[in-house]
Amino acid sequence: MALELFAEQGYDSTSLREIADRLGVTKAALYYHFRSKEEIVVATVEDFLADIDELVAWAEDQPRTTDTRHEVLRRYAEIVRVRFPSMRFFQQNPAGIHKSGLGEQFQQRMAALHGVLYDGGPPQSRIRALLAIVGMHMAAALSGDSGMPFGGGLGLSVEEANQAALDVAFDLVDRDSTEGAEGAERG
Repeated sequence: MALELFAEQGYDSTSLREIADRLGVTKAALYYHFRSKEEIVVATVEDFLADIDELVAWAEDQPRTTDTRHEVLRRYAEIVRVRFPSMRFFQQNPAGIHKSGLGEQFQQRMAALHGVLYDGGPPQSRIRALLAIVGMHMAAALSGDSGMPFGGGLGLSVEEANQAALDVAFDLVDRDSTEGAEGAERG
């Protein structure tokens, strides 16, 4: 709820009173849990980062297969769908994210996620793995109920945007295995 308000009004323009009102609690009750807006942001974003940590830990214990890469992308798409307000906050408040140090933490998580999708190879393979991840972010932004200005114009539901992004992401991460198999057949 707080991140939605920050996205709607801007971080600096949103007061703790407005957050309490949106949550249906008193300002005192909100203060009991959070002393500042920054603490609210950190707690919310840390949940998102913990979800990514859990996914990466799971993926690192799996064999490096196409099925594993697909499952990583499916799970990450769901994380992004559920945690989209955090993503939107990142996009709309770069100064606040930089000040809090959350930007660096997010970059570290993205690098770890990239690491479970990229097995080495040419630069094109690395770029394809990165684009697969970014595709999940775009799916959330492109759906009609994302609250992003360009999302509604495409007329995609969350499910349609998510599935389209997954299909594209699968194609991207599968391309290396397909090219490797085709090269082996030609050789």
